[in-house]
Amino acid sequence: MHLFLILGNITKTITNMKKALCFLVLAFYAQLSLSQAPEKINYQAVVRDAAGDILSNQLVGLKFTIRQGSIVGITAYSETFQMTTNTFGLVNLQIGTGTTAYDFSLIDWSNGPYFIETAVDITGGTSYAVMGSSELISVPYALHATTADSIIGGDQSACQLEIGDTYQGGIIFYLDASGCHGLICASSDQSTGIQWYNSSFVSAFAFVSSVGGGFGNTRAIVETQGSGTYAASLCENLSLGGYSDWYLPSIYELRLMFENIGGGNVLGLGDIGGFGINQYWSSTEFDVNRAWLKTFQTAGTEFNGFKDGAERVRAIRAF
Repeated sequence: MHLFLILGNITKTITNMKKALCFLVLAFYAQLSLSQAPEKINYQAVVRDAAGDILSNQLVGLKFTIRQGSIVGITAYSETFQMTTNTFGLVNLQIGTGTTAYDFSLIDWSNGPYFIETAVDITGGTSYAVMGSSELISVPYALHATTADSIIGGDQSACQLEIGDTYQGGIIFYLDASGCHGLICASSDQSTGIQWYNSSFVSAFAFVSSVGGGFGNTRAIVETQGSGTYAASLCENLSLGGYSDWYLPSIYELRLMFENIGGGNVLGLGDIGGFGINQYWSSTEFDVNRAWLKTFQTAGTEFNGFKDGAERVRAIRAF
């Protein structure tokens, strides 16, 4: 059973041993499994210096602490990593697989709230400087992962939800294994032609392509591009059906939308989303000048296009 958890972007600047670091969290989502061990949280981040320049191909030390009750609460879990950033300053890891004396699977998610504290040593050592703490705001996903058998007895129909249902402001196009959580897209396009960027070809390091990744990508884009009307800000500022937590989907989330309720017909539902025949922006960058697009025609082609192109937008949200 795989469930995802989304946390907003965090931007912090610290000084440690006269070295400043800017640490930008791009995406943070969980894959919690009843049948597989260990449970883990996928994590991706970009490491920059105080001038905003990425720290490429550099060894860094990372420490994650999950605290119970508050940001200064008791430690429920803690672990460390030594990672080398890639050319883009990215680190990718799975919380729950680092060096630790704790057991991630023993965290009682029903006894929250929980907060995750991030610390880093940019020299690759263990002199960690705390970057900050953020609440795991979607703990119900994690809670459900460890209690699903008792709540629904493994019956995916217990929540009586199906892909294609109109629900919570839009159309369900993805359900996780519980059948109770997933993704919803707006029932119509937010734009039939809008640029991906605001005014400049600047990377937001929004490279995440997975389920749940669009949320972090969107926050990173808006933080980088600022105010204005463009694809990511259009989604983030959307208030629809009583909900205001919409975001620009990742390329994989677009793929699920196309295959399940678009023209892909994987589930045999046909195009019930009323999609246009042209391409839609994803929140997933390709490089500083281009981002990934997906057509909603029969082939469902995916390609990268220049960010100043005027393309369609369909917002989504998680539930």
